[in-house]
Amino acid sequence: MKLNDILLADRKSIISRWLDLILNTYPVGAADILKREKNQFANPVGHTMAKGIEDIFDGILQGNELDKFSPVLDSIIRIRAVQEFTPSQAVSFIFLLKQAIREEVKAKNNGIFEELLSLESKIDNLAAISFDIFMQCREKVYEIKANEVRNMTSRFLESNCCSDSQED
Repeated sequence: MKLNDILLADRKSIISRWLDLILNTYPVGAADILKREKNQFANPVGHTMAKGIEDIFDGILQGNELDKFSPVLDSIIRIRAVQEFTPSQAVSFIFLLKQAIREEVKAKNNGIFEELLSLESKIDNLAAISFDIFMQCREKVYEIKANEVRNMTSRFLESNCCSDSQED
């Protein structure tokens, strides 16, 4: 049996295990809510995460090119970029897929070690892309903050200049 066949057969349990591993990176109270609430409107973060990792997993099984993953990685990383994660913590969810697969496939090892290593290389490359996206998101957040400060300073200076010239 090929690795892809095993992954396809265990798709649902691998994705579920992966989601649990990701949600465990959140503080206990937040993780509980993200795990418990299934409604996409009541839990947009959990829904985005669950849908995103499902798309990533399916894309890997289908052999999609790595650049095809950017939009779904972006949707997950945007969430993690505005939360209290370090960059490495924000993109670590990609590496958790390897752990979920290893745990699920462990009992079914039928000489698929080489295939597993190849798959893990793809996952590592996804993590690198994720890190780039995270940094772009963070740069955008800092750019927005810098523009805000610049605008506030400009308005402050304008209001002080105008009030000084009116007093003369």
